[in-house]
Amino acid sequence: MHHIRLEKLLNFLQNEPNDPFLKYAIATEYLNSNEWEKAIIYYEDLLNNHPDYVGTYYHAGKLYEQIDRKADAISTYKKGMEIARGARDMHAFSELQGVYNSIMGLDYEDD
Repeated sequence: MHHIRLEKLLNFLQNEPNDPFLKYAIATEYLNSNEWEKAIIYYEDLLNNHPDYVGTYYHAGKLYEQIDRKADAISTYKKGMEIARGARDMHAFSELQGVYNSIMGLDYEDD
């Protein structure tokens, strides 16, 4: 099923090469099938060419963490928080702040 969905998304992207939702969906399909090298290509395209697409930052950052690119994850989370705040998307901001705090060792609990 994954390959059919991916094939359809890639075909749609040929007709709409600048659609950030399609790029995000393709990145997610690759991520879900553990094809991280391909997923990162689409996430980085989104980060570079569609910086206002807020949903990218969390998933790209988490993937950077998985592939041991901690510095890239940190900068992605920071930029994502900036974009989310500018878009007044406080839910995304909160999620990004949570993963940023975690990667920075700032996630402490009250005892």
